[in-house]
Amino acid sequence: MVATAPAALGPAEIGAFSARAERLGFDTIHVSETVHDPFMVAAFAVQATTAITVRTSMVLAFPRSPMITAYAAWDLARVSGGRFQLGIASQVRGNIVGRFSTTWSEPVSRMADYIRALRAIFHAFHTGDRLNYVGTHYTFDTLQPYFNPGPIGHPAPQIWTGGVNKRMVAMAGEMADGYVCHPTNSHPTILRTQTLPALAGGSPRVIANPQPLMAATHEEIQALQDARRSELAFLYSTPAYRRQLEEFGLGELGATLSEMARRSAWTGLAAHVSDDVISTLLPVGTYDELPTLLESWYAGRCAGIVLAVPASPEDDDRLRLLLERCRAIPAAPEPLSRPEPPTARGRPGPT
Repeated sequence: MVATAPAALGPAEIGAFSARAERLGFDTIHVSETVHDPFMVAAFAVQATTAITVRTSMVLAFPRSPMITAYAAWDLARVSGGRFQLGIASQVRGNIVGRFSTTWSEPVSRMADYIRALRAIFHAFHTGDRLNYVGTHYTFDTLQPYFNPGPIGHPAPQIWTGGVNKRMVAMAGEMADGYVCHPTNSHPTILRTQTLPALAGGSPRVIANPQPLMAATHEEIQALQDARRSELAFLYSTPAYRRQLEEFGLGELGATLSEMARRSAWTGLAAHVSDDVISTLLPVGTYDELPTLLESWYAGRCAGIVLAVPASPEDDDRLRLLLERCRAIPAAPEPLSRPEPPTARGRPGPT
């Protein structure tokens, strides 16, 4: 069971959230890259906890050199006692070029090369062997002993990733230790028809991220719907996610939202997302109802589920019971351990 930290939580707030998530019984905390540096936030989450896994979900890979990412992940693995996992993703071209002013190139092969480069760097950190990685997008052939942080007493951080389109998902299946579904491909219909078939060529653990709409009562759920309506409208205004809407006969809605976003008509987006659309795309229920619904959606289909943690602790007893019941949902079979890829120690073949 995975607790997703609200994007607005920065270094000053994440500690209390992380400690509460650990007390509630979550196994993992997800730290996003939205308005704060994810590695700094993850460091504070690690410091505030003793047992829970902290995973970035997701750090944006392309604005950072793999070496920069590797140093940060290595430090977090060391300070956490091996409780840190590195989640990386590509983002869309508009953000990489327009928001970060960095280069964009073919994202699937570049992400695969990025993961290979990270594993080569981790290997050099751990063993002191010469770093000699030459890939299609990244080359690393210099790491003097002075710049090598050395072994950490724990395995290298697991590398998780995500993605939406078929080729990126297939790459995750082949390359990553785990795969976190995007909210737009977490619905069981999308999992069954698109995501799991694309992942079938590999063996990552799969975490569903359905973003349930939940509260103690139906009246409270109704009060939360407008905020979620706005979030969904913004999310599905991204053209890359239209294919998921089409699976439910909502392609026209996606086109409308995308056109409004193109015109920066942000304030009118939410009006196009009805209650029926919300209940189609999301699991909706009280804390008492949700475990049964999530079991019907995910039994045998994934290894874990992401849940938001309500801001108020007044329902923590109900949430703790919900987690216990969800933990009993049958998980997908555990994948075989992923061996260290042979390319991690030397020059890779073509991506």
